[in-house]
Formats: sequence, structure tokens, C-alpha cells
Amino acid sequence: MDKVTPPTTRREFIARGLYGAALAALANGLVTRASGDDAATIGAAPQPKSAAAGKAKAVIQIWLWGGPCHIDMFDPKPNAGRDYCGPYGRALATNVDGIQISPMLPLLAKMADKYALLRGMTHGNNGHETAAYLVQAGRKPGGDLVYPGIGAVVSYFKGYSFGYKGMLPPYLTLTAPQGRFSEAGFLPSKYKPFSTGGDPSRDPFLVEGIMAENITTERQKDRRTLLGELDSFAKAMGDNALVKGVDASQQQAYEMILGDAGKAFVLSEEKNDVRDRYGRSKFGQSCLLARRLVERGVPFITINHEGWDTHKQHFEAMGRKLPELDRAVSNLLQDLAERGLLDSTIVWVSGEFGRTPKVQWEAPWNGGRGHYGKAFSALVAGGGFRGGTVVGKTDDHGETVAERPIYPWDLLGSMYELLGIGANAKLLTPQGQTLCVSPLAANEIPAKETGGLLKEIM
Repeated sequence: MDKVTPPTTRREFIARGLYGAALAALANGLVTRASGDDAATIGAAPQPKSAAAGKAKAVIQIWLWGGPCHIDMFDPKPNAGRDYCGPYGRALATNVDGIQISPMLPLLAKMADKYALLRGMTHGNNGHETAAYLVQAGRKPGGDLVYPGIGAVVSYFKGYSFGYKGMLPPYLTLTAPQGRFSEAGFLPSKYKPFSTGGDPSRDPFLVEGIMAENITTERQKDRRTLLGELDSFAKAMGDNALVKGVDASQQQAYEMILGDAGKAFVLSEEKNDVRDRYGRSKFGQSCLLARRLVERGVPFITINHEGWDTHKQHFEAMGRKLPELDRAVSNLLQDLAERGLLDSTIVWVSGEFGRTPKVQWEAPWNGGRGHYGKAFSALVAGGGFRGGTVVGKTDDHGETVAERPIYPWDLLGSMYELLGIGANAKLLTPQGQTLCVSPLAANEIPAKETGGLLKEIM
């Protein structure tokens, strides 16, 4: 005869549910504080004592998901003709002599002294997933290992293992993850970003896992008190180390929901004119939120801005996307500068590649641009990068890099230097291999495939 299991009481059911919820929070990366032996687990190889010594303390990565066209943004070719420029047959002078950008970016043109344009970006890969991996991990695809992206690396070296005290996770994505590659690579999953979900242009901004619609702060506090009273399981376990760890994680989660840390996501605290300047779009308010997160010490924020994979009707899309980008990024740079944060914050605007310089007017593209990894552009500002400069040059049609090629590992290696991490910093794989964060330090890149670190603007 089968053994009859006694019925679960309501008290036991709730207690078990609370315990399971806390474990789920840990597993999903909502609570990411590392244990004290974390450095020994992942970084048994020699490590810097801290990454705090770098000029840069944080990175805001603005990822133009799908691949933006360099000719229509940061590398205009006004003399190339309609087949290359479409309706953008002129260039706009900036506040730095000799630097011109797209006429669709008039606000950014007024602050070229604050950023550098990297016009020599190249890797030659035209696939979204592999190109995204190249640009964000700074490694060639293939092989047995999936390397961590720069956000995960920064999360480790500037995160809990090295003294990060913030209640917010050290690596956040606004608002959705890409899904193009595994951001943490071979590092443990806790180094993946916490993705907020939701839409920060809505009031309230409902951060997934933190805020729920129609649930007031007082009601959240009442729920917390009730669950504490009903949690007989934790009380029965006494000093059990696992249960204590779960309890600590619960406390951190509640701090994110109910404490000062969670207020970072309350954009209604900002004045209306500030929110209006950024633009009341999802992207505009994400840029404002990124500034608020930097103010609270978060070391890496990615804004995944969709809509740049414009195979069809490219210029119609750019008529919407470029003004939105211009407004939000220009105000972000201005805000950071006025608050004394730009010198310590890298702002990086890029996609996984560019788009075909020659417009595909024929059907079914009807004025579209394809994928193009041979030549593209990026914008970097702050954190030790010198503004008012251009690095690299493409030919008269934007089809090839004519001077000073910049490969993804060149750019990421430069950012690691500015962040105080350094290209020689080591990571330990699950198989026990000791690897440098940058392939340049390990001499894995042939000399013909690197232009070197961006010393001319560092």
C-alpha cells in the first residue's frame, strides 16, 4: 500500500513558497551579491587588488541593436551622391573645426568637443550574433569557449568581489536583453545583467521582479511583515547557513523594492522639463535612468535600443530614430558633464556593425541598407577618452577603412585600461584555464588585425 503523505498546512505551504521564491531570486540574478570566496572561485589567477584606480568608474553602453549606418550618422559622405547618401546629401559642421556629422544630429553637433568619433571600426563579419559577440566580447567567434562580454567582465572586476557596496546589481540592461549571445560567457550566471523589462516612459515604471502594478509601498511592507510572521520553516532551521543566505538575499531584494535603491527607477522624481529634454520615449527615458544609475554607483549599464536593422525603407526609419537618438544622447552627455560625472563615465554608442554604404533602391528593399562589418563607426565619450577628436578614416564612399583601423579588441582593451582593469587581468574558466580579459595581452591577435589601443585619445 502506498504511503499517504500528510496534508500540507497553510502555514507550511506559505513558508515553503517564501523559501522557494528567495531561491528563485538568487538563481535569476535579481540578487547578485557574491559570497566572500567568490574571487577564489573565479579568479584564482593573479588579479588587480581593485579596479577602482582607473579614470573611468562606470560605462553606459548604448547599443544600437541591428546595426546603424555610419554614413547617415558619424561619417557623412556628402559628395558620394544619392546612391550612397539618399536624402542626406550634406554634412553638418560641429562645434569642433573640421569635424562634420549627419544633418540629422544637430544637438550632438553642438557638443562634439565632448566625444570622439571612431570612424575606423572594422571586423568584416555580417552576422548579427557573431558580430555582436565580436564587438561586445572582443573575441573572434568559434572555439570551445564562450567569452564574457565587457559588461560581465566589468561586473566581476568592479562588482561585489572587489568591494562594490551598492544594493543595485552592478550590471543592468535597459530594458530587454538582446539574446544575441551569452553575456556572461564562461563566468557564472550571476554576472549576467539584470534586465529591468518594462517601459521607463510610463509612470510608474514597472521594473520586472521589483515593482508590480497597483501594489502600493505600504501594501508591499504589510506583505513583508505577514510573510515574516508565517515563515516557520526559516525559524525551525535556526542557524542553517543556506537559510541564512536566503534570508540575506531576501533582505537585499526588499531593499531594491522598498528602500532607497529602488528609488533609482522612480523617474517621476525628476523635474518634468528634464524628462522632456531627454524625450518621453522608451529610449529617452532609458538614457535618463542610466544617468540615475551611474549616480548611485552602478558600474555598467547597457541600453538596448532596437530598430536599426533597416533592410527596407531605411530612410523612413532614420527619420524617426536619428532625432530620438540625437535628443537623448546629447542630453545625457550634457547632464553627466554638468554633474561632474562625465570624466568618470564612459559613454559608448555603437552597434554590431554598420550598413551597406550603397543604398538598395530596388524592390523588395525600396531604399534599404544591408549588414556591413567591413567599415563602421562608434562614438565614445568621457571616462578618460578625449573629446573633439576623430580616429580612423574611411574612403570617399565609406566602403573600406583607409586609415587607422580599429578592431573590437582595440576598443575594448582601451576601455579596460581606462577602467583600471587592464588587458592583463585574468579570468579562470570552469576547466581551470587562466585567460587574459583581452586577446591583445595574450598575443592571440595577428599584428595585421589590430591597430592597437586608442592611445591617441586616452
